[in-house]
Amino acid sequence: MLKALIVEDEYLAREELAYLIREHSRIDIVASVEDGLEAFKFLQEHEVDVVFLDINIPSIDGLLLAKNLHKSSRPPRIVFVTAYKEFAVEAFEVEAFDYILKPYNEARIINLLAKLEAQTPPAAAAPAEAPAASRTVNLVKGDSIIVTPCEQIYYAEADEKVTLVYTAHDRYVMSMSISEFVARLPADSFFRCHRSYCVNIHKIREIAPWLNSTYIIKLYDLKAEIPVSRSNIKAFRQLMHL
Repeated sequence: MLKALIVEDEYLAREELAYLIREHSRIDIVASVEDGLEAFKFLQEHEVDVVFLDINIPSIDGLLLAKNLHKSSRPPRIVFVTAYKEFAVEAFEVEAFDYILKPYNEARIINLLAKLEAQTPPAAAAPAEAPAASRTVNLVKGDSIIVTPCEQIYYAEADEKVTLVYTAHDRYVMSMSISEFVARLPADSFFRCHRSYCVNIHKIREIAPWLNSTYIIKLYDLKAEIPVSRSNIKAFRQLMHL
């Protein structure tokens, strides 16, 4: 069964679309949200097969969100649902599955749903692993989604219910636990050195002795000092050949 997300800020349009999907398909609507940033946060934590996406929505417009989703390793199918004809060319530049105009034509929707269900969902095929140099993670800065190469991330730090992510020149606040964020990073480049810290091992400049036979990590370009917890000392020594 296909899983779908609806991103639509107009209540009546959102409810009508959800009704048509439930009435004429077996597609499971796992969530409905009203703005682009909320959709982005949801998709950071959940995989869906198709996103029904309005273009004129708050926070992050639908085209920008679609462009970022298109760059992900397992992008969902995008079906634009909009009152504007003029964005069709841009929509198909991100390989949109379809472009539906409002007000909805029920026969048109039924045909679209049949096409979606007739095709194998993207999640069914295991994608080839991307080379390390091109691996990216989506970071949030204000209302923007910054597609960031993982090698540009120096470290991540837990701060209550959010995770602070540091590059050479910026800091990003991610609305997720550090465990959730670390799961998005390549395991061959990042080490969870402490319950509150994860470090890019390629950015380590100095390893200094610290309390209780532990270490403090110092990085290139940044003044931060990152602790290695006692429970992670053995793994850290093996990793760094100490």
